[in-house]
Amino acid sequence: MLVRYNPWQELNALERHINSLFEDTRVPSGFLDRDFIKVPAAELQETDDALHLKLELPGIDAKDLDIQVTQDAVHISGERKSETKTENNGTTRSEFHYGKFQRVIPLSARIQNTNVTADYKDGILNLTLPKSEQEKNKVVKVNLEQPTA
Repeated sequence: MLVRYNPWQELNALERHINSLFEDTRVPSGFLDRDFIKVPAAELQETDDALHLKLELPGIDAKDLDIQVTQDAVHISGERKSETKTENNGTTRSEFHYGKFQRVIPLSARIQNTNVTADYKDGILNLTLPKSEQEKNKVVKVNLEQPTA
């Protein structure tokens, strides 16, 4: 008896297996993103006068944050305490996510750490880090080398 080999059949079986892993209700929804709790996402923009740092910290109260700023880095630590409850047909499902995080963000320019301003709203922390006077007035001369003929 001759059986014809179909390579696509193995790929289809693999795809079904991977899909079943993600559909498995025994795995808590927070299981896959547990590592992301520890390190908040950050965005750093530089202007002529300041650095602007934006951090995404959803579900964290301002009282649970510790922010320390040096002239060349921002140190942020805190603790996340969140709870999700859902009710479906008389069944209550509750998931708790707790975790401490810490992040050190090096800065591309020296700043006046005594004049930092902060705004925290809807889980977004905005820090305005004014540059030191030395950094504002820094001019770098670029020398162009002439190729030797």
